[in-house]
Amino acid sequence: MKRSCDLPLTIRPVVGMSDHYPAGFVDPLHSHDRGQLSYATSGIMTVVTDASAYVLPPNRAMWLPPGTPHEATCRGPVDLNVLYIDPSLPGQPSTCHVFDASMLVQALFREILTFAHAYDEMGREGRIVALLLEEIARSEPILVSAPMPCDARLRRVCDKIVSDPADQRDLDEFARIAAMGRRTFTRTFRHETGMGFAHWRQQVRLMAALSLLREGHSVTSIAYDVGYESPSSFTAMFHRVLGVPPSHYRPH
Repeated sequence: MKRSCDLPLTIRPVVGMSDHYPAGFVDPLHSHDRGQLSYATSGIMTVVTDASAYVLPPNRAMWLPPGTPHEATCRGPVDLNVLYIDPSLPGQPSTCHVFDASMLVQALFREILTFAHAYDEMGREGRIVALLLEEIARSEPILVSAPMPCDARLRRVCDKIVSDPADQRDLDEFARIAAMGRRTFTRTFRHETGMGFAHWRQQVRLMAALSLLREGHSVTSIAYDVGYESPSSFTAMFHRVLGVPPSHYRPH
């Protein structure tokens, strides 16, 4: 398995790699001195930072600014492309976000991965890198994420739900896991995340559902996989939040 520390990160402003990760692989909390642009060609990866949890399915890309602590978990086998970008290059977004990887972004990504590490910064290769950076800067974040609390007791609960969105335990049970009373749990949770517990868990389930939809799973199986009692209740939630039925997000 490849590691970023094995790459010649000082030789050029952008250095990349492709790798395969098995189901269940966990890359523990770490950070990079460079910005990280990740793009999965297959499989689903969950990425958790100090601030939020994200899901990275195929055909979406994720930007992590330099120095962002993060942990990555592969729900199934994942084929991932990664670029590490020198923070001195202009136009880099200052916050984490996931965005749809356009056909242009995908093509630029693939092309850069064919470059020699010591590519020509002043020639064709340098212009391709500059264009990709422009595309990252103008990308529109997908506004589905789950803010992560700083409180260690709440973080313990949130980590469990992110790893298993279908977990059916109720608020009282999670409050006990956090060693907090119900009222303290709900008040602290809203203060830490900016949303109620039920809304937060819905966001986690929605992220997981979007990823499974992009992989072509049926609405019925997804409804149960993310913790809903019936496909109809899942579809109603999905339409209420996103304004379209789940089928809108399935590959054509």
